[in-house]
Amino acid sequence: MFPQIITYLLTLINYQEQVIRTLLTLLIGKSMFEEPKETPVNKPYRKLQVDDLPIIEQPEKLDYRALLKEFQEAKGKPLKPVQRRKNSTPVPMSMNCPKCGAPSDYLYANNGGKGQYQCKVCECLFNAKSRYHKELILKCPHCSKSLEKIKERKDFNVFKCKNNECSYYKSKINGLSRKEKKQFKKDPQAFKVRYIYREFHIDFQPLSKDSPKKPKVDLSKIYVSSHTLGLILTYHVNYGLSARKTAALMKDVHGIAISHQTILNYEKSVAVTLKPYVDYYPYELSDQFCGDETYIRVNGRWHYLFFFFDAVKKIILSYPVSPNRDTVSAIQAIDEVLVKMKEIPENLTFVVDGNPIYLLAQHFFAQHDISFDIKQVIGLTNEDPVSEEFRPLKQIIERLNRTFKGNYRSTHGFGSEQGSVAFVTLFVAYFNFLRPHSSLEGKVPVVIPELEHIANMPARWTKLIDLSQQWILEQTA
Repeated sequence: MFPQIITYLLTLINYQEQVIRTLLTLLIGKSMFEEPKETPVNKPYRKLQVDDLPIIEQPEKLDYRALLKEFQEAKGKPLKPVQRRKNSTPVPMSMNCPKCGAPSDYLYANNGGKGQYQCKVCECLFNAKSRYHKELILKCPHCSKSLEKIKERKDFNVFKCKNNECSYYKSKINGLSRKEKKQFKKDPQAFKVRYIYREFHIDFQPLSKDSPKKPKVDLSKIYVSSHTLGLILTYHVNYGLSARKTAALMKDVHGIAISHQTILNYEKSVAVTLKPYVDYYPYELSDQFCGDETYIRVNGRWHYLFFFFDAVKKIILSYPVSPNRDTVSAIQAIDEVLVKMKEIPENLTFVVDGNPIYLLAQHFFAQHDISFDIKQVIGLTNEDPVSEEFRPLKQIIERLNRTFKGNYRSTHGFGSEQGSVAFVTLFVAYFNFLRPHSSLEGKVPVVIPELEHIANMPARWTKLIDLSQQWILEQTA
């Protein structure tokens, strides 16, 4: 009896298992129970490499009026406009020759309306979509051949040198091992063997200053005294205490009942007041600058804080917060440094890590006639001469990151981007104007005469806020 029941139950279980397999296959679209016929392929991605800047030439500019005059003097008759037939492709009246400026009357529709035109005056051949709008000629720095646009991305266009006789191409091919050459024939996209340049078209104007903003909260009308506000900033910013601990300290030590949210509100208001003063103060700078990015948490997600630092004067020059560690963020960070310079030196150099976004940012500024050099310190050990020479500057910016993390750690992240920017702004104001530095013989990086003889830190905070308010009033008057 029992063996028959067991046999029946096993048969029923097998049948139910087949039904479950069938239903899952119908729902998912493929079987979950069959063993994969192919093993997963671990294909490493190709690391982004940034080449040197290309040869940038201004196209030759001519004056069609002078050319028409020369033609008449040489031929004894004027050069007549293009005589078009009835069925010929019309040329837009707004179009001019990009080389000599001749009007549309002197332009041929060279390929039947497909976008190519030729000027009768200077014989320039151009395309309405590309060369007509092109202001620069890009050439490979290794073979001097014109670069060809191969891709259009969101923020930049990609140009490539397709000359097979280019010295860059030949050296890359000859440098491949026998195994790599076999792989190159099968998968050429896995190797970078040609010179590539990225031309940026980001909607960002270098060396642009944002207009100063007025704070939403009038600090003169808050419920606490200026000394109390200075105490709050001293505990919260100087000593890196969280808003809750600062509120508890104000209650337990000073007998002042204040909520942690009120402290955060004061923080945001003071930051908006101080930010224009911090950003546009006339700093006296050296010639040694370094930059790096570190992590902060905003709305439960990792964001990136970009620090650029004067390594000699110990002044923080740039501190944007971005959700992305990309080229646009690097451009903004470097631009905030350039704005603070009275004149951009010829030998300007930034020391950064091996992230290629800084080289791409260098290319972006070069397109706007702003030149500087990028020195990349790669890894933790000195594997190349550049890393060995500039490692001390990289270590300086790393120490700045650790100092910031000591103050930031108590916040456990921020609930909004505005809160993160407010905290970083107050930290930079404290670091630049109020914090003594051991390498500066105990002096603050930026000495403000109005702050030198103030005895305590809360009073210095309130005086710094007062100076910033006066600056805003002068700028908006």
